[in-house]
Amino acid sequence: MANMTNHFELRCLSVPENVGLTRLAVAHMAAQAGFSLSELEEIKVAVSEAVSNAVIHGYPGRRDGWILVECQIADGDFLVAVEDWGVGIRDVELARQPAFSSDPERMGLGFVFMESFMHQVTVRSQLRRGTRVEMSRKPGRPEALTQDAQ
Repeated sequence: MANMTNHFELRCLSVPENVGLTRLAVAHMAAQAGFSLSELEEIKVAVSEAVSNAVIHGYPGRRDGWILVECQIADGDFLVAVEDWGVGIRDVELARQPAFSSDPERMGLGFVFMESFMHQVTVRSQLRRGTRVEMSRKPGRPEALTQDAQ
Protein backbone atom coordinates (compact mmCIF):
# COMPACT_ATOMS: atom_id res chain seq x y z
CA MET A 1 0.00 0.00 0.00
CA ALA A 2 1.19 3.50 -0.80
CA ASN A 3 2.57 5.67 1.98
CA MET A 4 -0.47 7.90 2.44
CA THR A 5 -0.11 11.20 4.27
CA ASN A 6 -3.68 12.43 3.85
CA HIS A 7 -6.94 11.48 2.13
CA PHE A 8 -10.52 12.70 1.81
CA GLU A 9 -13.68 11.78 -0.03
CA LEU A 10 -16.39 14.30 -0.82
CA ARG A 11 -19.73 13.17 -2.20
CA CYS A 12 -22.00 15.87 -3.58
CA LEU A 13 -25.01 16.33 -5.82
CA SER A 14 -24.67 17.15 -9.52
CA VAL A 15 -25.44 20.84 -9.15
CA PRO A 16 -23.25 23.61 -10.61
CA GLU A 17 -22.85 25.19 -7.16
CA ASN A 18 -20.78 22.20 -6.05
CA VAL A 19 -18.04 22.85 -8.63
CA GLY A 20 -16.67 25.65 -6.43
CA LEU A 21 -16.99 23.55 -3.29
CA THR A 22 -14.93 20.73 -4.75
CA ARG A 23 -12.35 23.20 -6.12
CA LEU A 24 -11.76 24.64 -2.68
CA ALA A 25 -11.59 21.28 -0.92
CA VAL A 26 -9.06 19.91 -3.42
CA ALA A 27 -7.00 23.11 -3.33
CA HIS A 28 -6.81 22.92 0.44
CA MET A 29 -5.48 19.36 0.24
CA ALA A 30 -3.07 20.24 -2.58
CA ALA A 31 -1.63 23.07 -0.49
CA GLN A 32 -0.51 20.41 2.01
CA ALA A 33 1.59 18.81 -0.74
CA GLY A 34 3.74 21.91 -1.23
CA PHE A 35 2.40 23.26 -4.52
CA SER A 36 2.99 26.89 -5.43
CA LEU A 37 0.07 29.30 -5.79
CA SER A 38 0.18 29.06 -9.59
CA GLU A 39 0.25 25.26 -9.39
CA LEU A 40 -2.74 25.33 -7.03
CA GLU A 41 -4.63 27.44 -9.57
CA GLU A 42 -3.89 24.89 -12.30
CA ILE A 43 -5.06 22.02 -10.09
CA LYS A 44 -8.25 23.94 -9.29
CA VAL A 45 -8.93 24.40 -13.02
CA ALA A 46 -8.39 20.69 -13.73
CA VAL A 47 -10.74 19.68 -10.90
CA SER A 48 -13.34 22.25 -11.95
CA GLU A 49 -13.33 20.83 -15.46
CA ALA A 50 -13.72 17.24 -14.25
CA VAL A 51 -16.57 18.09 -11.86
CA SER A 52 -18.24 20.36 -14.45
CA ASN A 53 -18.13 17.50 -16.96
CA ALA A 54 -19.86 15.24 -14.44
CA VAL A 55 -22.54 17.87 -13.77
CA ILE A 56 -23.14 18.87 -17.41
CA HIS A 57 -22.47 15.69 -19.36
CA GLY A 58 -22.76 12.92 -16.76
CA TYR A 59 -26.17 14.04 -15.57
CA PRO A 60 -27.59 16.25 -18.33
CA GLY A 61 -30.57 18.18 -17.03
CA ARG A 62 -30.47 16.43 -13.66
CA ARG A 63 -29.62 17.80 -10.24
CA ASP A 64 -30.02 14.54 -8.32
CA GLY A 65 -26.98 12.58 -9.48
CA TRP A 66 -24.05 11.88 -7.18
CA ILE A 67 -20.44 12.92 -7.80
CA LEU A 68 -17.59 11.52 -5.72
CA VAL A 69 -14.32 13.45 -5.41
CA GLU A 70 -11.44 11.52 -3.85
CA CYS A 71 -8.20 13.26 -3.04
CA GLN A 72 -4.97 12.02 -1.49
CA ILE A 73 -1.32 12.73 -1.01
CA ALA A 74 0.71 9.53 -1.24
CA ASP A 75 4.41 8.86 -1.88
CA GLY A 76 4.98 12.44 -3.06
CA ASP A 77 2.10 12.28 -5.54
CA PHE A 78 -1.05 14.34 -5.39
CA LEU A 79 -3.97 12.25 -6.64
CA VAL A 80 -7.54 13.29 -7.33
CA ALA A 81 -10.39 11.30 -8.82
CA VAL A 82 -13.81 12.51 -9.91
CA GLU A 83 -16.48 9.87 -10.45
CA ASP A 84 -20.11 9.94 -11.50
CA TRP A 85 -22.70 7.24 -12.16
CA GLY A 86 -24.32 9.07 -15.04
CA VAL A 87 -24.71 8.44 -18.75
CA GLY A 88 -21.05 7.65 -19.48
CA ILE A 89 -18.94 8.64 -22.48
CA ARG A 90 -19.60 6.86 -25.77
CA ASP A 91 -16.06 7.40 -27.16
CA VAL A 92 -13.45 8.46 -24.59
CA GLU A 93 -10.69 9.06 -27.15
CA LEU A 94 -12.95 11.32 -29.20
CA ALA A 95 -14.09 13.16 -26.08
CA ARG A 96 -10.44 13.88 -25.22
CA GLN A 97 -9.84 15.62 -28.56
CA PRO A 98 -9.55 19.43 -28.42
CA ALA A 99 -12.78 21.27 -29.25
CA PHE A 100 -14.93 18.11 -29.16
CA SER A 101 -18.11 18.39 -27.11
CA SER A 102 -21.38 16.50 -27.11
CA ASP A 103 -23.00 19.88 -26.39
CA PRO A 104 -22.66 22.43 -29.24
CA GLU A 105 -22.87 25.26 -26.68
CA ARG A 106 -19.61 24.10 -25.03
CA MET A 107 -16.00 24.72 -26.08
CA GLY A 108 -14.85 21.13 -25.56
CA LEU A 109 -11.61 22.02 -23.76
CA GLY A 110 -12.20 20.28 -20.41
CA PHE A 111 -9.91 17.32 -21.03
CA VAL A 112 -7.35 19.61 -22.70
CA PHE A 113 -7.11 21.67 -19.49
CA MET A 114 -6.94 18.56 -17.31
CA GLU A 115 -4.14 17.10 -19.41
CA SER A 116 -2.27 20.44 -19.55
CA PHE A 117 -2.34 21.02 -15.80
CA MET A 118 -1.90 17.50 -14.43
CA HIS A 119 0.95 15.06 -14.92
CA GLN A 120 -1.31 12.11 -15.71
CA VAL A 121 -5.01 11.82 -16.58
CA THR A 122 -6.83 8.49 -16.90
CA VAL A 123 -10.46 8.26 -18.00
CA ARG A 124 -12.62 5.16 -17.60
CA SER A 125 -16.22 5.23 -18.72
CA GLN A 126 -19.11 2.90 -19.47
CA LEU A 127 -22.37 3.91 -21.07
CA ARG A 128 -25.23 4.16 -18.55
CA ARG A 129 -22.77 3.35 -15.72
CA GLY A 130 -20.74 6.53 -15.44
CA THR A 131 -17.25 7.94 -15.71
CA ARG A 132 -14.17 8.07 -13.48
CA VAL A 133 -11.40 10.59 -14.16
CA GLU A 134 -8.16 10.04 -12.23
CA MET A 135 -5.49 12.75 -12.22
CA SER A 136 -2.09 12.98 -10.58
CA ARG A 137 0.59 15.59 -10.21
CA LYS A 138 3.81 16.20 -8.34
CA PRO A 139 4.98 19.70 -7.47
CA GLY A 140 6.51 21.24 -10.61
CA ARG A 141 5.19 21.95 -14.10
CA PRO A 142 3.60 18.90 -15.79
CA GLU A 143 5.63 19.36 -18.99
CA ALA A 144 8.88 19.45 -16.95
CA LEU A 145 7.87 16.18 -15.30
CA THR A 146 7.10 14.59 -18.66
CA GLN A 147 10.43 15.74 -20.12
CA ASP A 148 12.31 14.35 -17.11
CA ALA A 149 10.68 10.95 -17.68
CA GLN A 150 11.99 10.72 -21.26
